[in-house]
Amino acid sequence: MKAARFSRFGGPDVLEIVDLPAPHAGPGEIRIEVRAAGVNASDWKKRQGLMDQELPQTLGYEAAGVVDELGAGVSGVALGDRVFGASAYGAAQAELSVLSYWAKTPESLADTDAAAIPAAAETAARALDTLDVASGTTLFINGASGSIGSAAVQFAVARGVRVIGSASPATHERLRSLGADPVAYGDGMSARVHALAPTGIDRALDVAGNGVLPELIEFTGSPERVVTIADFVGARDNGVRFSRGDDGRATYALAQAATLATEDRFSIPVGATFDMSEVAEAHRVGESGAVRGKLVLTVQ
Repeated sequence: MKAARFSRFGGPDVLEIVDLPAPHAGPGEIRIEVRAAGVNASDWKKRQGLMDQELPQTLGYEAAGVVDELGAGVSGVALGDRVFGASAYGAAQAELSVLSYWAKTPESLADTDAAAIPAAAETAARALDTLDVASGTTLFINGASGSIGSAAVQFAVARGVRVIGSASPATHERLRSLGADPVAYGDGMSARVHALAPTGIDRALDVAGNGVLPELIEFTGSPERVVTIADFVGARDNGVRFSRGDDGRATYALAQAATLATEDRFSIPVGATFDMSEVAEAHRVGESGAVRGKLVLTVQ
């Protein structure tokens, strides 16, 4: 099978499409013929040598496609089903990929849209669970307009939570359409948040990692009511929890996203698609920040 891989660290030019042996589904796993695969910041961080030091490395955490092999003990899914999910092996940008958890793709959802969901949905749901976000609470999300932030908005609204989210003004209309009250970043943000929630904020989630953890602690009254997924140093210095999935994954989030998507209540906007052979260009675009929305590779 063909797969995206690099054998040395560096810029996008180190990426290659190579032939590799086909993987097979182990117990509790499925294999899919990949039709689309998500591209994430972790992909280019790995390529740069900022995360894993192993060489060579294949790429890709999330994919959508058609089931073509079932591992032992798998139930609830059949050969030929359309699914989207996550590869524990980081090898989703390939013609075949083994998924460790997944959900059936709704008929209304294109494979390119489904491939954009797994990483954002799992991360967002896990962070909300860590914060114990429940109906009737008020949640502030710092960085609410990106893939993870918008997933957190949609999941929180589905839980009956009031959401206030910081984002650039260009994205405020979309945040309103998702059910959040938007505020602008920058000077005066605290005053804008207090004006929207004069009785206080119950929980705060930092997705952007732009140094606002002290403000979020002030909003909520305690570092225990704040979680970040983007500011490891700030979390350590301010006594805030940093969520990275070490204590387990919110694998249920994929099925929940699928259910909400069928009700037109969940989506992750796709900003651009590329053929898998254009993976280097996808990295260049992603690193430049020139495209708003998720980047997705089409595979078959």
